[in-house]
Amino acid sequence: MNPLQEDMENALTGSQSSHASLRDVHSINPSHLMARIESYEGREKKGISDVRRTFCLFVTFDLLFVTLLWIIELNVNGGIENTLEREVVQYDYYSSYFDIFLLAVFRFKVLILAYAVCRLRHWWAIALTTAVTSAFLLAKVILSKLFSQGAFGYVLPIISFLLAWIETWFLDFKVLPQEAEEENRLLIVQDASERAALIPGGLSDGQFYSPPESEAGSEEEAEEKQDSEKPLLEL
Repeated sequence: MNPLQEDMENALTGSQSSHASLRDVHSINPSHLMARIESYEGREKKGISDVRRTFCLFVTFDLLFVTLLWIIELNVNGGIENTLEREVVQYDYYSSYFDIFLLAVFRFKVLILAYAVCRLRHWWAIALTTAVTSAFLLAKVILSKLFSQGAFGYVLPIISFLLAWIETWFLDFKVLPQEAEEENRLLIVQDASERAALIPGGLSDGQFYSPPESEAGSEEEAEEKQDSEKPLLEL
């Protein structure tokens, strides 16, 4: 291959690669980045993420569901007023369900205060409520006489135990990881926006013109033609 032809091909390849790289750089759309930043900042201004709100709703469901079961148990065992007086006023650890209801109230207050009001991003509050719930229910099942009082002796402890651990799983595997991922995305978008702001604007593809590729050997043919025309001119 002719050295002149190789130089031309290398020059054309270099111009095309530089054109592509400049096009890739200016493909960053600052307006799109700013829109994404505003969307993330809007989520922060809302004060609470969607997944955290779902967690708080589940904590509320925990309290309401246990309360409903306890009210049903009061109504089944001789009427609400009489059973309420027996389980609350004449509280007995070995036969009352009132403490299981108080345990649900304890979980609700601690978790809502920690993750809705204070907006903690740590698992220590859910670990506390789950540990207290598990220890209390295990001791209650072993020492009390709930199993001799019908189906609610099984239902209330099991439901409370399961709800406490579902809350732990939901916070540890859904709420905290998703919020950390959204925060990392916000940092990445902000960094990309800062880099895009350093790129001079107003550049378009028309400002980078690449000449069409010439046919191979065209310059050599032109030189040979000129050399062949010289003797004719001399004659």
